Amino acid sequence: MVKIHTLHIEPAVVNASCAWASDYEQLRELYDSPHTGAVVTRTATFNGFSEDSSNTVAFAKETVSSVNSYGYSPHPLSNYLDWVYTLLTTPCLDGSPPVKPVIISITASTPTVLAQMVEDIQSLRKRLRTTYSASLNPSSPIHSNRSSTNASSSQAAWVSTIDPATLVGIELNTSCPNIKDAPPPSYTFPLLLPLLDVLSSAFYADPSLTIGLKLPPYLYTTRFAEAIRFIHTYTRELRPAVFLNGNSHQPTEADGSAIRSLNPFAYLACTNTLGSCLLFAEQAFYDPRDPARGTDASSADMATDDLDAAGPSPSPSPPSPASSTSSTPPPQPPSPSLMPSPFALPPALGGLGGECLHPIALGNVYTFARMLATHPDPAIRRIRVIGIGGVTSHAAAARMRAAGASVVGCATLLGREGVRAFEIIAGHS
Repeated sequence: MVKIHTLHIEPAVVNASCAWASDYEQLRELYDSPHTGAVVTRTATFNGFSEDSSNTVAFAKETVSSVNSYGYSPHPLSNYLDWVYTLLTTPCLDGSPPVKPVIISITASTPTVLAQMVEDIQSLRKRLRTTYSASLNPSSPIHSNRSSTNASSSQAAWVSTIDPATLVGIELNTSCPNIKDAPPPSYTFPLLLPLLDVLSSAFYADPSLTIGLKLPPYLYTTRFAEAIRFIHTYTRELRPAVFLNGNSHQPTEADGSAIRSLNPFAYLACTNTLGSCLLFAEQAFYDPRDPARGTDASSADMATDDLDAAGPSPSPSPPSPASSTSSTPPPQPPSPSLMPSPFALPPALGGLGGECLHPIALGNVYTFARMLATHPDPAIRRIRVIGIGGVTSHAAAARMRAAGASVVGCATLLGREGVRAFEIIAGHS
């Protein structure tokens, strides 16, 4: 089991926030899987993101990789609050109480909207406390079985003592590369500060809240150092009279020593997809479950066949002596509006994930894990890393952990294989 602040994650595997964690049915399936230790929702905005047919995914033919043009979830935050409440108040398939954490991924363009979203999540956490306080009543919904097997007495005892608010965390998505005219703010970390101020205030008002940041792929050292430098500015020293969540004792480290400082950010999720990547249609096959993209690879083949049917481009004539000093004109790349498009995605460019991203993701995990572990501030040393990017096999998950990830997450494999992806990562399939 891995503990990230107040979240207990066992096994240490999660889905990354992605299109395959969009609605209640998908979240339910992820929650019921014995191979996930927590569930992360697709990134919600307050009112929902306007999604259209240009927002889709293409999977590579030759590697377990993907390019997607998805933005945020079309479902508003209010839907996710209702779905998470249902997940956390409905007994599991074996009748046991729901104790797997859910991390709600959110984003906002202004601090005011983000503050409202955080307030609404805190209201959900309070509502869960109210529901769980009534759970000792046998007629409570949380005791109604989904199967004939009752929860064990030890599980029931744990439910009677757990703070259900600690089953809900927040992840701020700072890194989606597919939002038009809105580059990921965490590529210029100072742009994030007004949003981080909101999260910091929420944490210090309620230190039981677990908050993570989903970051983009960084490609050079100064970016990592900048991120940690700004995150460190939110550390606060604790006075002896300051206690967590109503506890009557000083909070302690794992070794029993007193905690002297706190930072509101419990983990970094590394990494989101790498933007502005391109797959041609002949490089991709299409998910048969996605009606917007066709039923098989024939759409890609048709695109290339139709282009070929137009005949090869005529060979340029050799330059005349008079023009031998003229420069060669630049090539003219095709437009994504061509029908059929030569590209795997309608807008041509998208975010790269899966195996092709794996070395970059490993490098990000390794760099952050080392910088965090050697930081002089013990509050920064407590920040964990969730490793995402190319976790497509048991061996890839092992590499992520060797690079420094406390928890691993996947998206591309989930998109290709469904929830069976987590059996593959666990080495059971």
